Amino acid sequence: MEFGMQFSERPMEVPTEAHGHNHWNPYVDTGGTSLAIAGEDFVLVASDTRQSDGYNINTRYDSKAFELSNKTVLALSMCSADGKRLYEVLEQRAQLYFHKHDKPIGTEALAQLLSNTLYSRRMFPYYVFPILAGITADGKGVAYSYDALGNMQDVTHIAYGSASALVQPFLDNQVGFANQRNADPNRRLTRDQAMRVAIDAFTGSTERDIYTGDWLELFIIDANGVHKEVRELKHD
Repeated sequence: MEFGMQFSERPMEVPTEAHGHNHWNPYVDTGGTSLAIAGEDFVLVASDTRQSDGYNINTRYDSKAFELSNKTVLALSMCSADGKRLYEVLEQRAQLYFHKHDKPIGTEALAQLLSNTLYSRRMFPYYVFPILAGITADGKGVAYSYDALGNMQDVTHIAYGSASALVQPFLDNQVGFANQRNADPNRRLTRDQAMRVAIDAFTGSTERDIYTGDWLELFIIDANGVHKEVRELKHD
């Protein structure tokens, strides 16, 4: 009887300590939007300056577009820290190219260099979606879009960032002439038209996207160099 009772007793419960799982994410989306519109002999790059983290605005003036040469501009979105590091790497390599060949690196070469740089970090990629825009050797405006792993595409217009879902369809219609009857899809906008479209795109997106706003940096790149203009956007 005693032997049977030993097996019928419930085993003693030992209290266990609850262990939580620590989560660390090296990537932070700091918001903001960038776009590019390529014309026949120019290209326009525009980006806002707001940097935020959730519902907190870190700073109202954090540039997302940078000059890599007198004919090329790099625009970035997503993680501000990764974007600045990527810009530093490209700027250093562009300077090395200049000292080695005694001439500035061309837009096409920079485009390929950016693709190679992103692909080299594919195991721990930069959390950015870059746009490289500039003037080719024969004076034509070009824009290249990338994903975080370096896949590259030659485009006439592109938008990346927190308001891209609002801006890209607008560019498709106004620059790519999508869903417009009797429109020539190969026609390029003039500089004034591209400027108005870019300003309208950001003015509208600030009404719906809280991560885009404060100031708008506009770059016009042509055969004479890079021309920059700053405009005010919505601050709330």
